[in-house]
Amino acid sequence: MSKKLKVTQVKSLSNRPWTQRLTVEGLGLRGPNSSVVVDNTPSFRGMIKKVIHLVTVEETDV
Repeated sequence: MSKKLKVTQVKSLSNRPWTQRLTVEGLGLRGPNSSVVVDNTPSFRGMIKKVIHLVTVEETDV
């Protein structure tokens, strides 16, 4: 089994730079309290790092 990351958006995107909005959209999040499960790859980790102040991250086994 591979490790995956559960990403949950906890803050709104209002008054955020356009690049952060695009990054959250690229992760598949659609608004506060929405969650997605993504692969634990360098590209997803980089996206999460860019918006870490807007999301929470949990490691899961899927």
